[in-house]
Order: sequence, then C-alpha cells, then structure tokens
Amino acid sequence: MVQALPEYRSKPEDLLTLSIKNELGEMVPLTNFVTLERVYGVDQITRYNTYPSAEITGEPASGYSSGDAIKCIREVAESQLPTGFDIDWAGITRDEIQTGNQAIYIMLVCLVFVYLLLAAQYESFSLPIPVLLSLPAGIFGAFFTLFLFGLENNIYAQISMVMLIGLLGKNAILIVEFAIQKEKQGYTATEAAMQGALARLRPIRMTSFAFIVGLLPLLFATGAGAIGNQTIGAAAAGGMLFGTLLGIVLVPGLYAITRNFFPAKR
Repeated sequence: MVQALPEYRSKPEDLLTLSIKNELGEMVPLTNFVTLERVYGVDQITRYNTYPSAEITGEPASGYSSGDAIKCIREVAESQLPTGFDIDWAGITRDEIQTGNQAIYIMLVCLVFVYLLLAAQYESFSLPIPVLLSLPAGIFGAFFTLFLFGLENNIYAQISMVMLIGLLGKNAILIVEFAIQKEKQGYTATEAAMQGALARLRPIRMTSFAFIVGLLPLLFATGAGAIGNQTIGAAAAGGMLFGTLLGIVLVPGLYAITRNFFPAKR
C-alpha cells in the first residue's frame, strides 16, 4: 500500500508521477506501463439470493392500494423485462405477499369461535344464527365509511372488523337473551323478539353511541400516524353505527324467523 503526502495525491493524475524499479534496479516512471481512463460504474454491487440485483423503492400513487401497485409491477415486469431477468420482493411488501388473504381466514375463525361459544351458552345450535347474521350490516358500514373517507382496507381496518364482531355480537346477544326469557314466559317468538328489541333499545344505544363518540378523535386524527388512526376510527365507528341502527331491526326479525324454523322445545 503506497501513500504519499496530501499535496502529491490530490488528483488521479498524481499516480503517474510515481516510479518503480525494473528488473535492473533502475527507477522507471509509471507512465511507461500505465495509462488512466475515466469510466463510470456503481459504487457497490447489490446481490439478492446470490444474484446481482438492483433495488427499487416506491409507493402507490394517491387513490391506489399497495395491492394495486404489486399487481402493476408484476404486469410491467412480465411484459418489459428481457429473458433471464426476474423480480422478487423485500421488506414489508414481501411480508404482505407471503401473508396473502389470511384476514379472511381470521374472520372465519372468529365467527366459528363466536358461534360455538353462543351455542354452548344457549345450548342450541340455532339461536346463535340471528347474532351472526346481524354482523354483515356492521361490516358493510365499515367498508362504506372507509370508501367515504377515501381510506384503504388495510391491517388497521381488518383489526377494527374483528373488534366489531364482538361489539355488534354483544348488542345482538342482549336482544336474543331477553327474547329467550320472554319466550319461556309464554310469548310467541315474534312477540318475544319485539319485547327484546324494545327492552334493550336504550342500553344498546347508550353503549354504542358512546363508543362511536369515543372514536371521533381517531377518525379526525392529524399528524404522524394519522392514516392508521383514521382507518381504525372510520372502520370501527362506521361499522358500529350501521350495525347498531340496522341491528335493532334485523336481530328481532332474524330471531323470529329462526324460531319459526327451529321452534323451542317445551
């Protein structure tokens, strides 16, 4: 390793001022053997899975989700990359692709768990049906509110929807539980459902609207992490609002229909 004083190595051409010994022991200028040529190249070579690679970092344009961007990149790569070139994913995008549609399976597991839990509580396989069939109203409300605010269906929204299963299920359980008691007192299924809806209307409204008001700071959040907070707030508040307003009508009707198909044992 050769090093000279700074004033003798400030430019690439200063290398040519060096001299080296030949086989006769004479000092020969380096210019007799070396020429300098300026070329351009990368500072470092990046490899991914042992292959030379180029890293590209980007983000979706406004109004498009990460799934849209992934699909677009795949289409461009298939049509534009020459033979022997391929693409792969890294970071959060790789995790997203590997995860796939696990949210659907998580929702199904939650619904099955709720059904089995209610079936054990009511000692009936039919009574949980009105509770579960009332949940799509809240899910629709969550998606509608996300669309209204221009937000995506991401992990934050999916967490809110899992939470809605418990919250909206609780409202439906209040009506169903009271209707069961009234039916045991001799009321018909339709009368018991109406009695349950009237008796539980106030507590359902109080708890649901208090929950929605508590979500307003998230819904209108600003600053760092605002999109995540807004997504949680929009999905949870919208789902709770639609689920509560529609559930008050749907649950009694679903209970009466279910009881007509599966009468209670006397």
